[in-house]
Amino acid sequence: MNDQTLVRGPAQHHRPATRSRQARPLLVGAYAFPYGDATSNRLRQLARSAAPEGLRTLVVNDWPGEVPYPGEVTDLAGIDLITMRIRGGNRLTRMAARLARPVRVLRALQRHGVDRDEIGVVLLPMALMTLGNWAVLRLVLRAPVVVDASERHDRHQFAHGWLTPYFVRHRWSTFLATRLVGRATAVTGALADHLAGYGLDVLVVPPQVDCAEFRPPRPPSLAAGLRLLYAGTPGRKDMLDVIVRGISRLDPQEQRRVSLTIAGITREQAATGSDLDPALLDEVVAEVTFLGRVPRDTVLTLLGGAHFSMLVRPTGGYAAHGFPSKVPESLAAGCPVLLNHTSDLAGYVRDGVEGLVLDGNGPDDVRRGIERALCLRDEQWATMSRAALSRARESFDQRAWQARISAFLTAPGGR
Repeated sequence: MNDQTLVRGPAQHHRPATRSRQARPLLVGAYAFPYGDATSNRLRQLARSAAPEGLRTLVVNDWPGEVPYPGEVTDLAGIDLITMRIRGGNRLTRMAARLARPVRVLRALQRHGVDRDEIGVVLLPMALMTLGNWAVLRLVLRAPVVVDASERHDRHQFAHGWLTPYFVRHRWSTFLATRLVGRATAVTGALADHLAGYGLDVLVVPPQVDCAEFRPPRPPSLAAGLRLLYAGTPGRKDMLDVIVRGISRLDPQEQRRVSLTIAGITREQAATGSDLDPALLDEVVAEVTFLGRVPRDTVLTLLGGAHFSMLVRPTGGYAAHGFPSKVPESLAAGCPVLLNHTSDLAGYVRDGVEGLVLDGNGPDDVRRGIERALCLRDEQWATMSRAALSRARESFDQRAWQARISAFLTAPGGR
């Protein structure tokens, strides 16, 4: 997909707007917003892009009770943030709070003096597209609801398939969205095509970044060794075992020139929360370091010191519909990516330009890719790093998307 193929779905003749042109978007979340995880980061940049120039998006976020609360966030660019919290309580209390969430959102708006006529559109993550949220917010605020689809899970991702409550809720939210809303943003073309098949107008929006948040890359010379980084929580979506197994198939002398840092999980968590075989680590000559969960600032620092970030995913299913946010972040840090092509990545990462593209997703594919990286000279790597930065600014920076996203979200019409 290229940057011009962005809107999917049937052309519609919208009715004239009935609200003030100054009405602003409202985004409702239930995450560790704004810096907690990939979803929080996506919604933060989406919210910044949603408001027309000169306005700020209002975000009402229901902080998850199981995550420690870091305190109020001030001076959030382009966003006015209202954080709701349920202190303590058991699972029953938290369930009641979730069911009452739309009413709590309206009460929070009222407490902060927000009139309903100030809201021009309500933006909901797909996971929050419930019948209660849609009905209450749509009817009381009298504003159209637009959903953001950032993933489409496959039952094979979960050990219990259709018996997994999270997976059932995910598919139910998608079912409701395809029947009740008229517009959506989607993270990939495949996901946009799926939603457009139900008659929705869809804008394809890959994960966004703020390039100004990233420091210039400063890895050591390749002569001192190849620094590789995997940052994230692999679960069943990223093939961490294939990465390590590919390294293990290098010649021992080559392995001694390679180091792999894994940020996001510990060695113990990798044994249960990824596909990695722990016994494999004892066979690897290369240095493999687990850092566990680290703050976002640490991830940015690690990207600035790595030669390549790594990502290997299966083809089809979840990987075809999702867009790994770690790729735009790596490019924005000037860190080329060593990966196999899935979803829309072929439109953004070209072999030998913004990164090195693997022939497939097997261990020998990884081995050959690392062997290519070991043959690079510093000036060749620097050229790739500059191309990565250029790609990030053109295709993923929030500033490049603001006009398109705000125009799409605030357009009149919809179901």
